[in-house]
Amino acid sequence: MNTTLSPHQPAKRHNAPTSAPTPVTVSYGDGIGPEIMEAVLRILDAAGARLQLETIEVGEKVYRSGNTSGIAPEAWDSLARTKVLLKAPITTPQGSGYKSLNVTMRKVLGLYANVRPNITYAPYIPTEHPRMNMVIIRENEEDLYAGIEHRKQMRSSNASN
Repeated sequence: MNTTLSPHQPAKRHNAPTSAPTPVTVSYGDGIGPEIMEAVLRILDAAGARLQLETIEVGEKVYRSGNTSGIAPEAWDSLARTKVLLKAPITTPQGSGYKSLNVTMRKVLGLYANVRPNITYAPYIPTEHPRMNMVIIRENEEDLYAGIEHRKQMRSSNASN
């Protein structure tokens, strides 16, 4: 489904968009995902984001249809085309044979690191380190994120490559 979002009444801004809407792949997800995605899209619309949405189905419904990766080939085509994914929370069914879609996407798309910059807001927010800013880089594909687990003994488990 393709939809174009545009503000109801565009505010005058010196950086008002003049180009075509940006194509974005959207996954509404499962559980509370659709509710969250609707709220996010309303916020983006109110902010004046000009988006051309391509909706894909991923998650539990896709798993239950027999696709053990949780994502159909057509969804990968949309991601390759737009190069942008706005994804709500998804469900990976419990039990053997189901692969985590989040892990699959990280590996296929080469999303090795999750980069999280942090800055202080001193003096507006009191802090003991007013001039300290940092970036946290979290590895995203290996160790616990690899999605490979095995039981060493009855009381312990390991995740490995």
